[in-house]
Amino acid sequence: MSMGTGAGTAPTGVRRGMPDKRRAITRAARAVFGREGYSRASVDVIAVEAGVSKRTIYNHFTDKEQLFQTVALEGAQQVTEAVGEILERHLRKIVDLREDLIGFGLERVTAVTRFPDHFALVRTIEAEVTRIPPDVLEVWKEVGPLSSHKKLAPYLRRIADLGLLVLDDAERAANHFNLLTVTDVNQRTFYGALTLPESETTGIVVDGVDTFLRLYGAGPATA
Repeated sequence: MSMGTGAGTAPTGVRRGMPDKRRAITRAARAVFGREGYSRASVDVIAVEAGVSKRTIYNHFTDKEQLFQTVALEGAQQVTEAVGEILERHLRKIVDLREDLIGFGLERVTAVTRFPDHFALVRTIEAEVTRIPPDVLEVWKEVGPLSSHKKLAPYLRRIADLGLLVLDDAERAANHFNLLTVTDVNQRTFYGALTLPESETTGIVVDGVDTFLRLYGAGPATA
């Protein structure tokens, strides 16, 4: 009986330890890739930062490419989930369309400060786009930037169904909204590497929302 218990508990202990090591590896990899870039980052440095052996990393990941893709996708998913929560807070129920869009835009731009390690990785992707494997880029775009656009689109469609917006393509409208607000702020700050005065950030978002409503607003119904 005691032998059976021992045989059953040892694998459980191993299983419990494995996720902790994996989290340590991905956390270290995200920091190293964001700091050193994709090309310069080495698995040796990631191992040292994670406090594990190089062999342990290769027990979890096939190579540096798979490790990079994993941390990029995990970060993108976290940001996309946060965007979904922000959408629910501001656009699930419309009280004043302009104010609700401004509120969404202002909170949306804070994602850069909430996920600094991920956006350091985004800077790496943009800086080394020709060195990163194309399949990794495509998967990252689907999970990250394109997913955020697709999450906003259904909310804009429902707002249009209320007669507050006029649009034919909700995904195109979502892309325009992001370009006028979030993307504008992100490009000026290089995804959080530089800071903007709060008044300037607010001005960009408010101007962006007003431009968006001139493009897609339904006239007096937007008030």
